Amino acid sequence: MAKKAEDPNKIQDKNLDKKNNRPPVEEEKSEEDEIRHLVRVMNTDLKGTQQVQYALTGIDGIGLRISKIIAKDAGIEPTAVIGYLSEEEVAKIDAAIQGVEKSAPTWMLNRQKDLTTGENKHLLGIDIDLTFKEDINTLKKVRAYRGLRHERGLKVRGQRTKSTGRRGSTVGVRKKK
Repeated sequence: MAKKAEDPNKIQDKNLDKKNNRPPVEEEKSEEDEIRHLVRVMNTDLKGTQQVQYALTGIDGIGLRISKIIAKDAGIEPTAVIGYLSEEEVAKIDAAIQGVEKSAPTWMLNRQKDLTTGENKHLLGIDIDLTFKEDINTLKKVRAYRGLRHERGLKVRGQRTKSTGRRGSTVGVRKKK
């Protein structure tokens, strides 16, 4: 079989613009196309080069699953780069983070049946550390077993202490004299 010869007038270079047969002109980037390298959400600086779903995990208390829920709740594609989002879209993300208890199922929340209020909460940022320290102080005040173990710096959850956890002085072994 013989190959058909192509008409040289119909051949176009793939690098040329189809309308003008000239190289395509790169459009000038406007300010909206500029990437912001740091995006501030919930008093946390997030990397602007990352996708929304991965950038939000930089906030304490937000994992990958919760970040996808937040992005969908805000009406933003989870795979969009966070540095290209407008201020309004970042504000939508911030509002969605504040209302994550309503949109996420209760089994995903990190503070279910709070001891003082009995509510289901999702703690974020510095609130996680403060609540954790407050819970330990409550255990110490009540003189619970776990609180006493925390006070003494020993293992709390029933682990063996004879041979492990030997920071400082040894616990279960005596040296021969």
